Amino acid sequence: MFNYVGGHVSDIRTSAEIPDIIVNIVRGILDLFQVTVKTTQKIYELEEASIHGMCQSHYATEQDVNTKDMHITQVVDVSNCKEKAAIFSGMATAVLDQDSKQRGESVITTLRYLYTVQPTAEGGLITRAHGLEQQQFTPFNVKGGSFKMQATKEMVLLGVTDTASAVTYGPMESKGSLVYKFFNAQANIPIIMQNLDDPVPKAIEMIKHLAEANRYQVDSDTSQDTIKVYQLLRVTPYEGLELMWMELSGNEEHRRWFLDMVVEVSDARILRFLETRFQAADISAVEAWQTLLMSMNHLQAIPDLIEMAKMFLNMPFSKSNINLWHTVVLSYGSLVYKHCNYYTPCPVAAVQPLLDMAVESLRKGDVADMVLALKALGNAGHPGSIKTIMRFLPGVAANPVDLPPRVLSAAVQSMRLIAARDPQSVQDITMSLFLQKTLATEIRMLAFMILFDTKPSLALVSIVTMHLQEEKDLHVVSFAYSYLSSLARSSTPNNQFLSTACNVARKILTPKCGRLSYHYSKAMRMDWFNDDFLIGTATEVFMLKSATNILPTEIMMKGKFYFIGRILQLLEMGINAHGLKYLFGNFQQSFKGDLGSGDFQALYSVLQNWEIMPNDKPVLTAFARASGQEWFFADMDKEMIRNIINVVRPSARKGSPLWASIEDLQRGVSWHRTKPFLIFEVRYFQATTLGLPLEISKYYKTINGITVNAKAAVNPPLTESLGELLSSDISLETDGFIGFTKDFWVFYGINTELFQCGTEFKSKTPVAIPWNFSAKINVRERKFELDFPLCKKEVELLSVSSNVYAVSRNIEDLALAKITPMMPNAIDSNDELVRMGPTIVRSEYEQVPTRNSWYPKAKVCAESSIYGAGVCVESELRREYYHEEYPLYYFLGYTRMALKVIPAQGIKAVDKIHFEVNADPSRPPASTRQLMETLRRLSKEAIQRVRLSSDSDSSERGSDLRAPAQASNSTPEAVYNIKAFAMSGNQKPEGYDAAFYYTPEANTLNTQLIISKVGEDTNWKMCVDTSVSAQVEAKAHIRWGVECQSYEMSMRAAKCNLLGSKPTLKAKIHWTRVPGNMAEIGKRIESYVPGMALLLGFNQQFKRNTKQEVSASVVVTSADSVDVHIEFPEDTVFRHAIPFPLPPVCFQEVQQDNSNTTIDSFGWA
Repeated sequence: MFNYVGGHVSDIRTSAEIPDIIVNIVRGILDLFQVTVKTTQKIYELEEASIHGMCQSHYATEQDVNTKDMHITQVVDVSNCKEKAAIFSGMATAVLDQDSKQRGESVITTLRYLYTVQPTAEGGLITRAHGLEQQQFTPFNVKGGSFKMQATKEMVLLGVTDTASAVTYGPMESKGSLVYKFFNAQANIPIIMQNLDDPVPKAIEMIKHLAEANRYQVDSDTSQDTIKVYQLLRVTPYEGLELMWMELSGNEEHRRWFLDMVVEVSDARILRFLETRFQAADISAVEAWQTLLMSMNHLQAIPDLIEMAKMFLNMPFSKSNINLWHTVVLSYGSLVYKHCNYYTPCPVAAVQPLLDMAVESLRKGDVADMVLALKALGNAGHPGSIKTIMRFLPGVAANPVDLPPRVLSAAVQSMRLIAARDPQSVQDITMSLFLQKTLATEIRMLAFMILFDTKPSLALVSIVTMHLQEEKDLHVVSFAYSYLSSLARSSTPNNQFLSTACNVARKILTPKCGRLSYHYSKAMRMDWFNDDFLIGTATEVFMLKSATNILPTEIMMKGKFYFIGRILQLLEMGINAHGLKYLFGNFQQSFKGDLGSGDFQALYSVLQNWEIMPNDKPVLTAFARASGQEWFFADMDKEMIRNIINVVRPSARKGSPLWASIEDLQRGVSWHRTKPFLIFEVRYFQATTLGLPLEISKYYKTINGITVNAKAAVNPPLTESLGELLSSDISLETDGFIGFTKDFWVFYGINTELFQCGTEFKSKTPVAIPWNFSAKINVRERKFELDFPLCKKEVELLSVSSNVYAVSRNIEDLALAKITPMMPNAIDSNDELVRMGPTIVRSEYEQVPTRNSWYPKAKVCAESSIYGAGVCVESELRREYYHEEYPLYYFLGYTRMALKVIPAQGIKAVDKIHFEVNADPSRPPASTRQLMETLRRLSKEAIQRVRLSSDSDSSERGSDLRAPAQASNSTPEAVYNIKAFAMSGNQKPEGYDAAFYYTPEANTLNTQLIISKVGEDTNWKMCVDTSVSAQVEAKAHIRWGVECQSYEMSMRAAKCNLLGSKPTLKAKIHWTRVPGNMAEIGKRIESYVPGMALLLGFNQQFKRNTKQEVSASVVVTSADSVDVHIEFPEDTVFRHAIPFPLPPVCFQEVQQDNSNTTIDSFGWA
């Protein structure tokens, strides 16, 4: 039953046993009767109720002159609704980007109704009604192609019958208005369907099965079962969770899986479950903080759950472990932030416990509690916490404050999320801090960062620019200028107006600030955005220093991902090193900046005095944030450093932790961990005109796993101290696995508890890296060996596969679920085999182009006949209606790429692959005679080339003439010797032997590398000679082939400063003979030069230069720019005045130097 007055439906009533899904379908039918008819206006608009909510409707009427019937067209603006029948979940921590949405939408819905109304004496009679709803969806911009959904409904009046007598009805209950009602939406996961009756035993059985299937390595075939467990847990009552805990907690593996998966119960049940665990203390602190962290992250941020979550702030178990306590407080702050995203204005009561904690810590002067409370307030981002935060900031607080730098840093950064919610207040505070010249340099720079998070206006940026022109602190100037310059180049939509203001500021400040070197504080930002995909990325790096500290006091790095109108703040990390100033206070006086032996000696002397650091202040503080929420921070103090040193000290004796670990390793250890993790679940529900819920969902989950089996032997065994390891033979045998499987789904369609139908994108990325090897180490002899068994079967290390399906499922018959790929199967491919010496390169490639289709398939393998193994890369794509102008079609279809290790046919049977590194300088190498003969031969040829060459400079002749003297007067010894052999029983090994030699001269460092192929009837070698002179000149001469004679190339780079000239860096690559494939690659690279030159702003000249040579020069024309000139055999590219800040003092010293030398140190700017 329902009320129908004046064309408006209200107060729908049904019997209690009617399911909600049926009521919603009835709402879809009744929605056709919801129409407002005005006879005095032909075009009108008004706000009225519909199945989509209180929406704006636009009407146009026309009357048939013959029948007098009215034809009414109604268009409902679904995007402009109050109390809209839609739910958006899973993106509370993602910042809404309105500027990006203005460039394109990912979802567009249109709804139109057509009515024919026949006039009667009683009013109007609807004789025909037709509804059409169309929706376009894409993960990108709908302008680049989209999925389309269309729903139609029509009713025709067949006749009118008068009811002679009243109809009697049973008990009825009100179901509300015409607006669609969502129910139990979280439990209906769109990518699966299963019977949810009696969920507890089903969930227990599946958890046990998952634990066993993934015990040694990750079983990618079972990864979708984790979603089924999540769904079962979401319909399990609290008592069922307790039964599952009793059943599974006794087994370590089952216990971990249950705790990792129960976090997806995102309502009051998980809070009650954790409350019971905390009160009973039957979980460890590590289990508690992991489970609480994930539970709070996925908890529904509704008022009742906010109130329940407060209890963890007062439970004794929460404070039993420092990391657990940090997690409790920080997670509560994150929950408040999500709550404020859904409830505006956000009640102060939600954040009140954190405000009380901050005020109490300030009263007590407890630095650790102040930092924790401020970080939690930073997570909450509640505008009501501004006044409390101000009490910690000098020059802003009503009462004078004198707090440590780490507290001030936490206070400033606690405004980072409030900047978007109350930008005016944050601008006032941060601007005041920035202008305080007596404030610590690092705090002023942090205030500057937060100021620009508020997206200041052009006027405010102009004020900042004016003050920077008068600023005396070069660290503040350098930081601000570099940040403004980075923002000026920004292309992301949210910075489109700010980048213009920053570009103006940059031009004003460049004369003063453009020459500041990288010795000062810096801020760097790199970003990218594509309008067709509505996707972009941004990376920011901040390095904060001060005049009193040679090392940065704070380093921060953050990444952002722009996606369909949202800004996802990815991982953010930072290190605060204020405590190091006590250790490095006088270091700057002895630090020259040339990174020479004096600098390293000064650094070593400072580190030896680490005990002088205070006991009550942390040396380093590190933090990590995800989605803008800080979830971890830890301090490293002097006591922790002392403990680490004591653990690894060679004099440590039996009973130390490391000694115990070594004893366990000698007995043999086996360790395994598996962790399922739902990275995100983003769901959007919207009512349709049919009364069925349309859903757009994205799921991204992973199962991570690692297994380690190891056993070690120490000979002779340890008896007194750990230092005996330095003179013992250590052997290790180990096998194991590390990897993960990541699954990603996108669903678009109708999702109810009874049936599902729509389009589903599935992607799976398994990474599986098994290992099995033995190792031997002798520190005294500086010898390291590794042995790998023969590759006997194909191992897939990495694969990426995806496809798009049309799906339909019905709860009445789950076995008849249909999952149909949208793209047809590709045909088989041809096989081609290319052999190249001992290595086989197998390539398979096929492309079957048809009209509007694309089926590329390729396989490339590189196989070694020496080691009996190879690597293959496979790829296959299937695309229909492929068109480059429609980005959506890049991804629609089957995709597979894989990287595999495969067994290969070897020259001889291989037992194992042996690697050996020998760094013993006391033993002459076995190939010394061979080296001497090679050097003599190369020297003779070098002399001959010098005589014949007319274009070599004197320094090159001198280098070549020194070679015979070096070969005759020295006996080089191998510094390192590296072997990679394939071992075959008692037969002679096959493989490669590399020897590295170091032969220094006065002011010159000479090295030689000789790589020899080992085996029967082989004389292949590679000889590499390098030298680096004190005049910053580097040379490399490379030969390879038969006795190093087949191919040859050389490289040279030098920094020169002729009298009266500008500092110049020159480099040259010259080749005499190279293999044909290298020459072909070089030609391909050269073919890209014109396009790359244009892209990078270079000019180009088509002229022939020296054949078989590429040369480049970089000329320092000023302290903030360089000229670049590159010559290829067929053309030349150049560009002048490329911005490149250099240390000005260094530049001035070079300009004033009249000798033909170079500056070998970097001056302080």
